[in-house]
Amino acid sequence: MRRHPRRGEAGREVTQGASERGAEVGRRIGVGLMYGLFKPRVLGSWRVPARGPVILAVNHAHNVDGPMVMGVAPRPTHFLIKKEAFIGPLGTFLDAIGQVKVDRSIADRTAITRALGVLEQGGCLGIFPEGTRGEGDFASLRAGLAYFAVRSGAPIVPVAVLGSTEKRGRLIKQLPPLRSRVDVVFGDPFEAGDGSGRRTRKALDEATVRIQERLAAHLENARRLTGR
Repeated sequence: MRRHPRRGEAGREVTQGASERGAEVGRRIGVGLMYGLFKPRVLGSWRVPARGPVILAVNHAHNVDGPMVMGVAPRPTHFLIKKEAFIGPLGTFLDAIGQVKVDRSIADRTAITRALGVLEQGGCLGIFPEGTRGEGDFASLRAGLAYFAVRSGAPIVPVAVLGSTEKRGRLIKQLPPLRSRVDVVFGDPFEAGDGSGRRTRKALDEATVRIQERLAAHLENARRLTGR
C-alpha cells in the first residue's frame, strides 16, 4: 500500500513528474528538429541503459551538440546548461523541457540539488564535462562530472558528437550546413568510482583522471569508426 507523502513531498513529486514529462517533450522536439535539419548517424545508442540513473558525458564543440544528443538519445535527457542561456523565451522553453540551469561561476547548490534529484529519480543527466564549448576533445575536464558520478553511483556513458564543426551553414552560419551528416557515437557505460565509496577530494581527483582516460579513448574510437 502506497503511503501518503509527507508535507512538501507531494509538491516535489508533481515537479519531478512534470520535469520528466517536459524532458520527453524536449526529446520529441529534438527528434523533429535534428532529423529535419540534418542527417544524424547514430551509433551505439543501445549501450545507454534502458532504465535507472545514467550520466551522458558529451564532448562540446558546437552549440548544436546538446540539442543533437537530446534528439537522438534513446531516453529523455536533462542537460546542465549555463545560466546565460536562460534568457527570455528560450529560458522559459528550457525550463519547460526539464533542463537544469547552472551558474558556472559558483558552487551552484540549487543546480547540484536538481541534478542529483534527476539521478535519484532514475533519470538521465547530460553533462558537458569540459565545462564550456571548445575543441570537443575531452582534453580538460572539470570536477563536476566526477562529483555527480561518485555521489550518485550512476554509470557514465561517453558520447562523441562529430561533424558539427566541419563546415558553416550558408543560410545560418551559426549552424552546420542543412542536411549535413553529424555522427553521434555512444560508448560503453562505466563506473567512475573505485568501489570504495570515498568522496574525498583525492578520490574525486582520481575519478576525474579515470573518466578523462575513458572519454579520450572513446573519442579516438569514435573517430576511427566514423572516419572523422
